Amino acid sequence: MLDTVRKDRLGPYGYDRGTTPELSVFAEEATVFESAVAPAPWTLPVHASLFTGLYPSQHRADQGSPYLDDATTLASTLSAAGYDTACFSSNAWITPYTGLTDGFDAHDSFFEILPRDVLSGPLASAWQAVNDNDYLREMASKLVRLGAMAHEKLASGEGADTKTPSVIDRTRSFIDDSESDRGWFAFVNLMDAHLPYYPPEEYRETFAPGVDPDSVCQNSKEYNAGVRDIDDEEWADIRGLYDAEIAHMDAELGRLFDWLRATGQWEETTVVVAADHGELHGEHDLYGHEFALYDELVTVPLLVKHPALEAERRDDLVELLDCYHTMLDTLAVDPDPAVGPGGDDGPVALDPTRSLLSSEYRAFDGVSDPDPGQRAVLEGDGDADYAFIEYAQPVIELHHLEQKASEAGVTLPADHRAYSRLRAARGTDRKYVRADLVPDEGYRLDDDPREASPVDPADDDRVAATERALARFEDAVGGAWDDPTETDADAGDALKEADEATQDRLRELGYLE
Repeated sequence: MLDTVRKDRLGPYGYDRGTTPELSVFAEEATVFESAVAPAPWTLPVHASLFTGLYPSQHRADQGSPYLDDATTLASTLSAAGYDTACFSSNAWITPYTGLTDGFDAHDSFFEILPRDVLSGPLASAWQAVNDNDYLREMASKLVRLGAMAHEKLASGEGADTKTPSVIDRTRSFIDDSESDRGWFAFVNLMDAHLPYYPPEEYRETFAPGVDPDSVCQNSKEYNAGVRDIDDEEWADIRGLYDAEIAHMDAELGRLFDWLRATGQWEETTVVVAADHGELHGEHDLYGHEFALYDELVTVPLLVKHPALEAERRDDLVELLDCYHTMLDTLAVDPDPAVGPGGDDGPVALDPTRSLLSSEYRAFDGVSDPDPGQRAVLEGDGDADYAFIEYAQPVIELHHLEQKASEAGVTLPADHRAYSRLRAARGTDRKYVRADLVPDEGYRLDDDPREASPVDPADDDRVAATERALARFEDAVGGAWDDPTETDADAGDALKEADEATQDRLRELGYLE
């Protein structure tokens, strides 16, 4: 997984700066998907969807409740079926604390926001205690902010050394040590392209010569709060640093691929390369990957090497959560016999209509119990296919945005887009975004791929059909987000409701006297 990587910065998708020579070679023997859509614009809900086959509103792992609770993961299913499983990541969200490492026999996070014994033990318990009580949401929010502050400190300046070589080395060791008769499954997340950008010097000198990372804006909240301007020259420097980070990841991926070839494992290994989401660098007057569902964020690179797939380019619609079913199909694992059905918390069954390897892919007519996305497509009034995207109110980003604005004496308007929850339906040529606070936006992507000119559904039949598809999806997941979310909580009342163990934990973290 290439965290925070835009597809238009990669050679296989037409970028000409030479950022990804290794991926360009890989693309020659892989299927390159042109219209792959992520289910959310940030790490946690996307990975939870990849690991469960569920949409964000189904698995509910988000900033307001950042743990994958009572869901059977892909790794759990594969491990129960006899595969060796491992997860190696430099992403602070992919830890025992969030539940995303559940089922992996081996896992290491090279960029945890807090020590492992805290993330997997007391803090996780305290987090659930506060999140499971509606009156304690503000305390949960503060715990998130603590992690965000630690992450920001560790990820900048002297703490910004890349973890990617260690991730690749650990992956190779795991594969070498695997003794399972069934085989192995490794999930790797590379974090370099996430803000802040501090690429290794050799890549910086190639793609951002003379640029000091500390001289450019590395905090997206300053720009999004309107307290920091960025001119064209600075944007060019920022994009150069971003390209350098991608080039470094590409080289490390190439090192892993070369090793698989040299050890005779390449031909029998299925390889999936994707990004969880993209990044904005001034487009739509935004920086980073918050507060929006524009295509730069949610249409992602996806390249798959498998014997059942041709080495070709495909422009049909693909949802990233379909990778869950594709992996089950690849490894011939049926979740129910492996781990048992388990009721509502059991694993999502393999659905051939969601496997990229199947001739039935996205032929939803024969599905007996359609999921919310399938239902929204099946009940449509035409033959268009749609992907669906969800973005709950971002606790961390909103807090930092408000903080930056307050420090500069700026008052954010009550209708600032940061306070809005967003959902979208996207077809290959159209899109509709619903918001609970800011105006909805419809686009004809075939005429306006940069989403510069919103189209009213009343003026365009395809946009109107997309809005209806989104409405069906909303109905299937419990209704539309119509009313803006309340952002303030009474901390005093929350503390009165907290049990003694939770108060002790908050006291250790410095929130209570």
